[in-house]
Amino acid sequence: MTQNNNIPQGYKKTEIGIIPQEWEVTTLGKLGKVISGLTYSPDDISDTGILVLRSSNIQNGMLCMADNVYVNTVSYNPVKTGDILICVRNGSKNLIGKSVYITPHYEGVAFGAFMSIYRSANNNYLKHLFNSDIFYKNVHRNLGATINSINGNDLKKFVIPIPPLAEQRKIAEILGVWDEAIEKQCRLIEKLELRKRALMQRLLTGRTRLPGFTTPWQKVKLGEICKERNETKCEHLPLLSITAERGVILQSESDKKDTSNDDKSKYKRICPNDIGYNTMRMWQGRSALSAMEGIVSPAYTIVTPKAEVDPLFISELIKQPRAVYDFWTHSQGLVGDTLNCKFHDFSQVKVAIPSLPEQKVIAKVLTTADDEIAAHRKKLDALRLQKRGLMQQLLTGKTRVKI
Repeated sequence: MTQNNNIPQGYKKTEIGIIPQEWEVTTLGKLGKVISGLTYSPDDISDTGILVLRSSNIQNGMLCMADNVYVNTVSYNPVKTGDILICVRNGSKNLIGKSVYITPHYEGVAFGAFMSIYRSANNNYLKHLFNSDIFYKNVHRNLGATINSINGNDLKKFVIPIPPLAEQRKIAEILGVWDEAIEKQCRLIEKLELRKRALMQRLLTGRTRLPGFTTPWQKVKLGEICKERNETKCEHLPLLSITAERGVILQSESDKKDTSNDDKSKYKRICPNDIGYNTMRMWQGRSALSAMEGIVSPAYTIVTPKAEVDPLFISELIKQPRAVYDFWTHSQGLVGDTLNCKFHDFSQVKVAIPSLPEQKVIAKVLTTADDEIAAHRKKLDALRLQKRGLMQQLLTGKTRVKI
């Protein structure tokens, strides 16, 4: 049933759209406060000290501790349980506004200057709103003209719909069920990835042999089983990005800002079953097997495995700790940031490989493990999509909850 002006009964028209009669329109500044992050210099960074949370620690609404920074300081704003950590400045516009809810495990740590903390008694509800279209519309309206950032004063002016407290709690309870399912799925994926890494360490070193294979492994130089692809002037091909986590993907699908040159005549062609690696980061294991054809930055070296080796087997083998260490010893340069491993250096590294049939079976085992992980990632994506649709209904009042 609707009123004369097409507003459903029990709803009202406001500056941010049609919302339930009992709901209010307010600003974040009226519900809580914004606290700025810690400014520090490279000289402050140490192996110990205070953990500083940064944008890179926020992954899919969860804290990821794979890229930690510690500083020596006695003066900083510590985070508290229930705070919402928000990225307010970043080189990539798409990362502005991403946030995470602080759990008791991280209470007391610091957060960086490009981050802000939002502190409110309503955060158990607002943590969901901070990941909704409502919040991101406010973000995009307030992005700086020349710098990808939102300042604390703008953040406090963000206009949001807010239901009565009892309804907030019910909505948070419902969305919390999806959060628990998502977290459980994430933990399962982590376990499967750990299992795969253990499997790789055994199979790619020959410590564990698969049934039917007893022939000794042979030591060869990578230059004997791989050749360099150095083809340019392929501007018609799509621009690709080589990532540590997702492999070779379209640049348009990457979270990183596109900093490529307009003139791509010197960009290198990469083809299916080629391996691309960062010439200055090979000593960190930055390489990936490609499943598509395209072009990548000249900063990469492109390697094509020869017919006598399996591409997947070799791509996984050269990311193992022993090989990565050898790439470091063969890289040229004085310090870490200037080390480079060109194909000539790459080709001198020795690896132990089994016969081609055994390589293929090992590759099949690893592919099966990858397929299992991919299936669970697909389920995780589905859960996140379901939650997003539910948020759109509950956080706007389109669907009401029973109190």
